[in-house]
Amino acid sequence: MQQTYKIDGMTCNGCRTSVASKLAAIENVETVNVDLAKGEAEITLHKPVDIRILQNALPEKFTLSEKKTEPKIVTSVSPPEPQKSKFQQLKPLFLILLYISAASILLHRDNLNLSSVMLDFMGLFYIVFGFFKMLDLQGFPDSFRMYDPLAKRVPFYAEIYPFLETALGLMLLFRFHIQIALVLTILILGITTIGVAKTLLDKKSIRCACLGTALKLPMTEATLIENAIMLIMAVAMLLTLS
Repeated sequence: MQQTYKIDGMTCNGCRTSVASKLAAIENVETVNVDLAKGEAEITLHKPVDIRILQNALPEKFTLSEKKTEPKIVTSVSPPEPQKSKFQQLKPLFLILLYISAASILLHRDNLNLSSVMLDFMGLFYIVFGFFKMLDLQGFPDSFRMYDPLAKRVPFYAEIYPFLETALGLMLLFRFHIQIALVLTILILGITTIGVAKTLLDKKSIRCACLGTALKLPMTEATLIENAIMLIMAVAMLLTLS
């Protein structure tokens, strides 16, 4: 067996020779190789020898100690996560739309009226989606500018967009200037839908900012469908009210 020890106090070849000879004379020591530059002694042993025996064999000017070795850091390589399907990636979006739909219907369960349900759905849609965007008001504008044509040209528009959505949601829920809210919905979501469609046609892989940056959703056909539903509702309601 081989062991390496640190030897302090060696200053010359005479010291090296002395240390080597003293250690070689110990019982069960087979060979001794002393490196003056490193201040080390590599000893081959027949049997383990207590370090105190090795130290006592040396003159007092030399100090022998076990060489400290750096612990090896073993890094475990975790297997790659399985690729999620589009449905799994968009599950949060589907759940939110399901809850908004259920809430809109339950609000009018005693007197079910399609127009009222649609207005409340649109209002809740804006409020919920605006809430997620406000969770990261600094990060959202950058994500939104990646695909919205107006946000690209007018950077300030991306910064106020969450507040604009919230305001439109409150207008629809409180039935305040509904026609203005519907016209703005058609304009705003129409522009965004154009950007989404272009992104999908160009097959660019970017995040959808519809739920802000809190939920990392990919840009897919579901984003286009979600905007289309809101646009269809806004047009239908505008025609009904006019």
